[in-house]
Amino acid sequence: MGLCRGAGGAGRRRTPGRAERNSPLAGSTHGYPGAPTLAAMTDVLRRGRASLAFAFFAQGAAFALLVTRIPAVQDRYGVSDALLPVFLAAVPILAGVGSVATERLVKRVRPSRVLRWSQPVVLLALLGAGAGGAGQVAALAVALGVFGLAVGALDASMNMLGVSLQRSYGRSIMLGFHAVYSLGGIVGASLAWAGAHWHLALWVSYLPVVAVLLPAALVASRWYVDGEPAPKREARADGGGAGGGVGFKLLLPLCLVMTFAYIGDSTVSNWSAKYLKDVLGGSEQLATVPYNVYMVTTLAGRAVGDLGVRRFGAVAVVRLGALVAAGGFAVVALASGPWVGMLGFTLLGLGLCVLVPQTFAAAGRHAFEQHGPGASDAAIARLNIFNYVGFLIGSPLVGALGDAWSYRGAMLVPMVLVLVTLGYARSFAAQPDRYGGGHERPRTADVGRGSNGL
Repeated sequence: MGLCRGAGGAGRRRTPGRAERNSPLAGSTHGYPGAPTLAAMTDVLRRGRASLAFAFFAQGAAFALLVTRIPAVQDRYGVSDALLPVFLAAVPILAGVGSVATERLVKRVRPSRVLRWSQPVVLLALLGAGAGGAGQVAALAVALGVFGLAVGALDASMNMLGVSLQRSYGRSIMLGFHAVYSLGGIVGASLAWAGAHWHLALWVSYLPVVAVLLPAALVASRWYVDGEPAPKREARADGGGAGGGVGFKLLLPLCLVMTFAYIGDSTVSNWSAKYLKDVLGGSEQLATVPYNVYMVTTLAGRAVGDLGVRRFGAVAVVRLGALVAAGGFAVVALASGPWVGMLGFTLLGLGLCVLVPQTFAAAGRHAFEQHGPGASDAAIARLNIFNYVGFLIGSPLVGALGDAWSYRGAMLVPMVLVLVTLGYARSFAAQPDRYGGGHERPRTADVGRGSNGL
């Protein structure tokens, strides 16, 4: 998308500081005749932020619609209990493959194009998963396989664009994108509940959502903002360049944090209902509440998290999040009854919610500082794989420990893993610039009034 589109937004001229010069749009705004004004750049960034937020929302809704209706999918296709775990494990494995492929693809193709076309594929695959019938297990396997591959590309490209936009803004906005993802998840789960309540066929539940989200996502994709013009991206791919310079040593601490965060998240999503009912003695109806509480508090924490990063820095926010999440697991493990357990799941939402967005932001920032925009994209694609690693490990780990030992004891394992995050907190430090306070105001472009909102 050219930066000349959308000129006319409001903004104030300033002398570019270091954050502006490091902006992924800097080469486009200062390096050719007729470059857009700062006001035009402001308007482009605002539109890019809003359109990307919609992509996060649509993805959150689509993913929730699938995972919350897994029992209905199993019944519709007649998938056995023995075969179901194979299907469920195949989705994150293929998503990891999709993320790896995206790392290579974005060396020649803009991340915005990957996102523009992977999101419709995800939505159509969701519809395909709900359209089959009894005995059509092969059709379900194809739909879930396509869904997994496209989700990997979608997650990676979404976060690439989010990190590059944050770099352009010069302040933390990644938590806001993930807050919108959580909102989409709540909406999707609510729609799934409505479909189950009214005994609607899966395709009847999915079709209206896809019919609304797919064209809206395609329209919104016109305003995605890439971090680097295509000619430079192609030149770098031809000549080696920065994209191949991201070392595993740089990413290892962040990969571990990502894995631990998703082990904690999958523990809540897969075991909270069973734990509240079987261990803490809650009713079947009450057992449905902890995950909803977790989702709502995740949304709330992410909605205000960027303000915390700007004020106190990413390191402090990550440390606080890890401590709150560990405290949540401790409360859950030691709870005397269901309502105390509910308090623990509330703390988990508030604590875990900051870890994943800040891990993406830190990986992209460090890779960009050392090797440039292509390295940032590569780092995010590689880090995204550990999203799925944590998802694959978390649920079986807690289940095995619960069966062999106790579910109370099993809750202490993700608690310890989240506490390990404290040892890697310095990996989230921004160098040479830090978000927040006096560091950002005199150095960055004004990207629009009221830009905390969408």
